Amino acid sequence: MAVAALALLALAACGRETGSGAGSGDGDGSGSVRTGPRVTGVHWNVDSVTAGGRRTAAPDGAHVVIDAKGRATGNFGCNRFTAETRTDGDTITVRQATTTAMGCEKDAERFEKAMSRAFGGELAVAVTGRNLTLTTATGDSIALTSEPPAPLTGTTWTVTSLVSGTTSSSLPGNPENAERKARLTFGEDGSVRGTLGCNSFRGTAEVTGSTITFGPAGGTKMMCPDPGMKLERALLAILDGRTTYRIDHRTLSLTAANGEGLRAVPQA
Repeated sequence: MAVAALALLALAACGRETGSGAGSGDGDGSGSVRTGPRVTGVHWNVDSVTAGGRRTAAPDGAHVVIDAKGRATGNFGCNRFTAETRTDGDTITVRQATTTAMGCEKDAERFEKAMSRAFGGELAVAVTGRNLTLTTATGDSIALTSEPPAPLTGTTWTVTSLVSGTTSSSLPGNPENAERKARLTFGEDGSVRGTLGCNSFRGTAEVTGSTITFGPAGGTKMMCPDPGMKLERALLAILDGRTTYRIDHRTLSLTAANGEGLRAVPQA
């Protein structure tokens, strides 16, 4: 599927990197290689696709990451993809691509169809600051923006799901209401504060390597409707003692010793 051209096209556009893989070339005649802005290991958000004069906004989560070998991976906001491509100057040709085949909501499906139509053959690149514009020979285009990873401290993390082993589940009760209330913020001073579906709280969080050790927490003592209290009990059980944490760009995962955990994203 031509969608994977997105990631490696960004590599071709932003500069050539040394090596025999995608992005090599761009010499000055002396055998040397000029190296442009670093794009490998960068998270590129897909903003929109314009096809046939119609702009379609990308679903949340649509992104592309390029590894050091030029392998493109990403997500349309629904289906994931991987690809190998060949670059030639400021164009790129898709050699091989695979995607998942999940059923998606209608808006996501429309976006994926627009992406499929927009990507094919040779694509040209225009780079302005953090923005990439990729254009087909017929004038269709896709817009992307680089996005830095979120740091653990100083970010307000909105809890989006509970995890038990390898199973992820939605939050109890009204998802929109629960997500609005369940938040964590880690301070540089080793503190953690937030709300857990009902009550606000504050405690300590000692970060060491890939672990966070939570100390006793204090906070308000309101009684709330059962969905909020159920979520609060689940979160308090996770935020008790030693946990393992991981940040995958802008997704925080916390896992307690018993395998129970949570996932959270930066507050919008």
